[in-house]
Amino acid sequence: MADAAELHENIQEAQEKPQTKWIGVWIAILAVLLAITGMGGSNSMKDMINANVEVTNYWAFFQAKNIRQTEFRLAADRLEVDLALNPNLPEATKKDIEARIKRYKDTAARYESDPKEGDGKKELMAKARALEAERAKAQRRDPYFDFAEALIQIAIVLASVTIITGAMSLLIGSLGVGVLGTLLMLNGYMLWFKIGLLEP
Repeated sequence: MADAAELHENIQEAQEKPQTKWIGVWIAILAVLLAITGMGGSNSMKDMINANVEVTNYWAFFQAKNIRQTEFRLAADRLEVDLALNPNLPEATKKDIEARIKRYKDTAARYESDPKEGDGKKELMAKARALEAERAKAQRRDPYFDFAEALIQIAIVLASVTIITGAMSLLIGSLGVGVLGTLLMLNGYMLWFKIGLLEP
């Protein structure tokens, strides 16, 4: 019971000191920075997951197009061999086979690139690569937010303990750790610099 009374007394004494108000303002600023950091970390994780799902979808579609393209090319090749092996086919049959060969080759070419529909292999690959770049960017951001969040929380704790103990060295530590956390948070958003230990 004496410990609780002593703690209450220390808090009352701390509230009477003028620097306590400024420490309270510092804690409030840190709390806002913590919220912004948490939002950035959450958004980078969502961006990473969404981009990963989309990348998987585009590469699966690409693979399906590749398989179909190969089937059409093989079918055209088979028909060309049939024509070569059977030169005495009736003219109408030759024209029908040649028309099929052309259709199969045109379809295979469209599967390679179809700018009009935007779903040829070339276009799908470009979309998948763009999403891979987005995913990589989100992956780069995430650790900065994680470490920034931890540092800002530590800064809040140090500032809070300063109010109770009056140890100004803890406040100086809180300022240092808080500024470092803020810089990491800003770098999470802007990616100004690269820290090797934080990036994959």
